[in-house]
Amino acid sequence: MIIKNINHDCSYHTEKIAVMFFPLEKLKKDGDDNVVITTEKDGDILRVSVRAYSKYHEKTHTLKADEDVAHSLSVLLYDTLSELTSYTLPWGILYGVRPARLMHSTAEKLGIDGAVNKFLSDKVEKKRIELALSVMESENKIIALSKPESFSLYVSIPFCPSRCSYCSFVSHSIANAGNLISSYVQLLCRELKKIGEIAASLSLRLESIYFGGGTPTTLSPSQLDLLLRTLEENFDLSTLREYTVEAGRPDTVTKEKLDTLFSHNVSRISINPQTFNDEVLKNIGRHHTVQQVYDAFDLARSAGFNNINMDLIAGLNSDTVDSFKNSLDSAVMLSPESITVHNLALKSGAYLCTENEFFDLTKRNATRTMIDYSFDKMRVSGYNPYYMYRQSKSLGNLENVGYAKPGFECLYNVFMMDETHTVLAAGAGAVTKLKNYETSHISRIYNYKYPYEYINDFDEILLRKKGITDFYNS
Repeated sequence: MIIKNINHDCSYHTEKIAVMFFPLEKLKKDGDDNVVITTEKDGDILRVSVRAYSKYHEKTHTLKADEDVAHSLSVLLYDTLSELTSYTLPWGILYGVRPARLMHSTAEKLGIDGAVNKFLSDKVEKKRIELALSVMESENKIIALSKPESFSLYVSIPFCPSRCSYCSFVSHSIANAGNLISSYVQLLCRELKKIGEIAASLSLRLESIYFGGGTPTTLSPSQLDLLLRTLEENFDLSTLREYTVEAGRPDTVTKEKLDTLFSHNVSRISINPQTFNDEVLKNIGRHHTVQQVYDAFDLARSAGFNNINMDLIAGLNSDTVDSFKNSLDSAVMLSPESITVHNLALKSGAYLCTENEFFDLTKRNATRTMIDYSFDKMRVSGYNPYYMYRQSKSLGNLENVGYAKPGFECLYNVFMMDETHTVLAAGAGAVTKLKNYETSHISRIYNYKYPYEYINDFDEILLRKKGITDFYNS
């Protein structure tokens, strides 16, 4: 895809909007391509023309005295692409990953009615505006719990029984990286001890802990016990509001592991089916069955867990609208305390490679129906949307939403997505985010991405921790 911007400085906006319509088309600076978009400002005249394969469409707009060029050009480009592709984006011209946060900042300036009108002028669907308002309200209650000295802790376990076909996380199958796990856990304990020392020296207040991955329950009961004891010995847990460990793959869940987590006061776990369709599970590379999901859930309830999350994904390969509806209905029947509905994130590659595929709306419309069904189903089933984010490369430019029964919202999810306070992170692929409470400035410290790097150059990981102290003492 080539985008030509003439006589204006709105290229950032035009590129973002174009990518939302064609998420896997690679941007080129010159030459020729199947998709060529031209945006131009000529005095008070804005002009957008698009050639996509054999189709061509052009629109113009005359600027009024009080109109913002960037906004008017964005809307004009959106309208042109929407008419060309016969597809409307649910979030209109908005391209940020945190629409509820944008709603909050807009409402602070313009009031609720003003914010709604602004979102409408940005071509956002009324249902999405309602969603943003609802999430904003829930998030604000959770954000208010945080204090200037608050922080959360993220622990990365980047191992899984097998790698799912859709996965974009830093995760490694046991078959390929199982021999690294023992060394990784020992070093992770050392890193956690170091972080605990720093947090104590700075008098930071721990609000939430989140074990993610990967699949943390890929570890053995003894390895989990070692990590959880390390936390107890090196952190002040007296202020802890929430303690989450993802047990995402049902084929890693055992009674012994659940008992280990429960004995260390883990308060929240995730058991993630992604789908309740055995054929779809097979197609996406998850080596477990639907029955194992039910079995793992029952084990967790028997172990004493009263705060369980389940994840589903809309738009999975070979899934249908009816199959997805059955999956969501099945999850609701189990009555977990929260359900997170994700929209499939697309991997880079030749997704739109022929003219027919380029304009085929079948998959996007089906995924949109799935997401819309989840919004309606969850609300009538007693779950409220409390957390939301978007990904740039997603099917239909839709959203990922966490729904929870009242009082069971995941605090870490909100703290992390809103960037409410500092998140200290340990493990391969982990990113520490340091927040200045007065200026809202965020500074990041990156760990090595892959486990073998983390293990081979672990001393560097510890050295980088000095950046935490430097940040707070600056």
